[in-house]
Amino acid sequence: MRLVQFKQEGGRRRVAKVSDDGQSLIPFKGLERLYEPALKAADAGASLASALEEYGLDDPVAYEPVAQSGRLLVPLDHPDEAHLLLTGTGLTHLGSAQSRNAMHVKLSGDENRLTDSMRIFKEGLEGGKPAPGEIGFQPEWFYKGDGSNLVAPGQPLVSPSWALDGGEEAEIVGLYVISSKGEPCRVGFALGNEFSDHVMEKGNYLNLSHSKMRNSSFGPELLTGDLPRDIRGRVRILRRGEEIWSGDLLSGEANMSHAIANLEHHQFKYGVFRRPGDAYCHFFGTGLLSFSDGISAQEGDVFEISAPEFGRPLANALEIAPDEGLMTVRVL
Repeated sequence: MRLVQFKQEGGRRRVAKVSDDGQSLIPFKGLERLYEPALKAADAGASLASALEEYGLDDPVAYEPVAQSGRLLVPLDHPDEAHLLLTGTGLTHLGSAQSRNAMHVKLSGDENRLTDSMRIFKEGLEGGKPAPGEIGFQPEWFYKGDGSNLVAPGQPLVSPSWALDGGEEAEIVGLYVISSKGEPCRVGFALGNEFSDHVMEKGNYLNLSHSKMRNSSFGPELLTGDLPRDIRGRVRILRRGEEIWSGDLLSGEANMSHAIANLEHHQFKYGVFRRPGDAYCHFFGTGLLSFSDGISAQEGDVFEISAPEFGRPLANALEIAPDEGLMTVRVL
């Protein structure tokens, strides 16, 4: 089942499932936010599908006009954006066959000469998919802010005026709610654009945290159930309607050095991330970057990410924020 959140023309929020042909949205009666049945299912030990059945269905709505009029929302959010946290893991994907071969050449060299990035990637290859019941190596991890840093599908990703770069990171994201007992529960998966400043990160790896504090987006559709093992999609950058770059998206555990369960363990092993009632968007990483091919996105460029399992592509334009000048602190 694929789920969408959107606004009616009058502004009322709705939650809907996507029709089998992908042309219609079928709203659930009286349901304005997916968070509510998700949290109810988490607290009851029930499935999301059973919680949604209680609402019943309204008449279908044409999907395309909703998307074209900018009324799509992210498929999972929180009534209080401070309680939707955005996090992610990196160096988790194997990439294309060519990049895998190049990576193995680097890893076969002197262990003492490996960079920290290569070392943590190697640890993932060796221990990122532990046997059931065991704990594997921890991945690179980062924080991207709360729900105020999130933009809806179709809305612009805003890069700060002082940023050195604004580039896509096409990823699969896991979407979660925390039950009243502090149990993390996965609602589903979506396409995501993690969006980072790759020039800043490349200049000094200790700038990673700074480079990640940016907008991000995910959706428009949430896929329930398990993540397919082999996801093959497409990532494109459009400039004035013309494609200037594209690449193959490879994800799912068949294309990863870590198991999803291992990444989830290392996210939620921290008690602070198991606060009852919170929601999470966790980016699982990517093996593809336009930046690696020398692309520098310009304001107005559109990032488009697609994969058949997730229905409608995720598309966001790049926008540059006005210069806010020096930030000062007032003494009280």
